[in-house]
Amino acid sequence: MISVQSFTFNEFQENTYVLYDETNECVIIDPGCYSPREEQELSAFIKQHKLTPVKLLNTHCHIDHVLGNTFVAETYQIPLYLHEEELFTYNDTLRWTAMFGIPPLVVPSNKVFITPHKDVITFGNSTLQIAFTPGHSKASVVFYNKEELLAIAGDILFRESIGRTDLAGGNYETLIQSIQTQLMIWPDEMKIYSGHGPSTTIGYERKFNPFLNV
Repeated sequence: MISVQSFTFNEFQENTYVLYDETNECVIIDPGCYSPREEQELSAFIKQHKLTPVKLLNTHCHIDHVLGNTFVAETYQIPLYLHEEELFTYNDTLRWTAMFGIPPLVVPSNKVFITPHKDVITFGNSTLQIAFTPGHSKASVVFYNKEELLAIAGDILFRESIGRTDLAGGNYETLIQSIQTQLMIWPDEMKIYSGHGPSTTIGYERKFNPFLNV
């Protein structure tokens, strides 16, 4: 059974997730840790629970979701899994790092390009399937386990809201289509862990999300 631990990191208040099961293997998704204190908070949890990180995953590559990629990849010597077209988004972070006075980010060299709806992410006894959900960025993906009713959705869907579409690679119509065709087909009980803010469920968003009820 998959356990989910969340952390809120950096000035953008981004949610970083660690998913682990009874084997103590884990995956780290969208590490936004930037300061030494945040890096320590993440590594302390992993050490305390005797977890073994085996994969680093990105739902998408906006700056707030990749600030900790290098730290995680180098500390635990694990590969980064991402959609190849998100390298476009990663490259756009150079503009953001300059804007915020952050040193340019380097894409970890040990990376694996994923194919949504075909590849699966495995760790321990667990698997995550991959949905292709562009719209917030050029090639955003959602990692999910339908049997355990959980999805790590990045910035696609929020509680009573959706991801912004005014950044490079974003498109409002594409985002709505992604949500409707990839996420809203799930049962009401499906829990959505978003890239910012509290978690929600598909059922709650069916009723109360103004962007999906127009």
